[in-house]
Amino acid sequence: MKSAIQQRLRIVAIFFVAAIVVLVAASIERAAGAPSPQASGYHVTKKLPLGGEGGWDYLLADSANHRLFISRGTHVMVVDMETGKVTGDIPDTQGVHGIALAPEFNRGFTSNGRANTATILDLKTLATIGTVKTGENPDAILYDPASKRIFTFNGRSGDATAIDAASGEVKGTVPLGGKPETGVADGKGHIYVNVEDKSEVVAFDSNTLAVMNHWPLTGCEEPSGMAIDVKHRRSFSGCHNKVMAVLNLDTGKVVATPAIGAGVDANGFDPETSLAFSSNGDGTLTVVHQDSADAYTVVENVSTQPRARTMTLDLKTHIIYTVTAEFGAAPAATKENPRPRPAMVPNSFTVLVVSK
Repeated sequence: MKSAIQQRLRIVAIFFVAAIVVLVAASIERAAGAPSPQASGYHVTKKLPLGGEGGWDYLLADSANHRLFISRGTHVMVVDMETGKVTGDIPDTQGVHGIALAPEFNRGFTSNGRANTATILDLKTLATIGTVKTGENPDAILYDPASKRIFTFNGRSGDATAIDAASGEVKGTVPLGGKPETGVADGKGHIYVNVEDKSEVVAFDSNTLAVMNHWPLTGCEEPSGMAIDVKHRRSFSGCHNKVMAVLNLDTGKVVATPAIGAGVDANGFDPETSLAFSSNGDGTLTVVHQDSADAYTVVENVSTQPRARTMTLDLKTHIIYTVTAEFGAAPAATKENPRPRPAMVPNSFTVLVVSK
């Protein structure tokens, strides 16, 4: 009897020790953050030297037609994304910042910052159809399929101009209360836009043009680039204090601020891979994984090239395009020009293709 009891006790003790070992192993695994974030695999796979004069700002991937639209100060270059060759050019877009496409109407639009206009294009021929007056210094530009309208976000007048994509007529102006940067649409008739000098996001109705909310981007300074996760209703704002502010578009609360590189000017989000991106002027592309709607992990900072601060993401191929150029030394400061900018090295303008 005694030996049987002892045997049972030994069996219970073995199971008890085994359970402790399993619990300790699981605890160690959790403490180590297992599984650890894997490298995204993104890297610069190709460089497309395009040359030409002029600075740059936003660029846009036209996935359906394999075209890349690139703003170049006074004109827009159009590049075949498969061959890397320039296939078109849109002239007389003075101070152009951005490009938006309304394919259902076979129209494209550019925001012309110095001219205070938007140019209307035929998407098939790239010929100019006309121009429309906007607010002062239109910067970012967006097409909203829900309202069938184009919106220009006007930096100097602090508002947004609503343009009917089919007719090209101005339908109204939205006062934003500050200097707007990039905006995004949720597909349900709501627009969200970064206001740089207020460090907030303004939400408005794309049909009625009524402002719904002014939400502070807590922890974010001078937001510029912006992207959206429509499914989980989260927006991603690139901030100049080197964080990406993730905003809940239902509550208006910042839920995460993962670290990014310096000099951000554009962001992207890929719903298939759950990756958010930040293109930074310091020569990095920050890749952030969406672990859940409110949890984010910085995967890596991919090396690109200094001044590659804007980007576009082709959601069909998952390829990222960014642009930059080489610059010489800045000239000596003068009384008339105390902060001279360095000159771009002639014909050094280049597209960087970032893929897996």
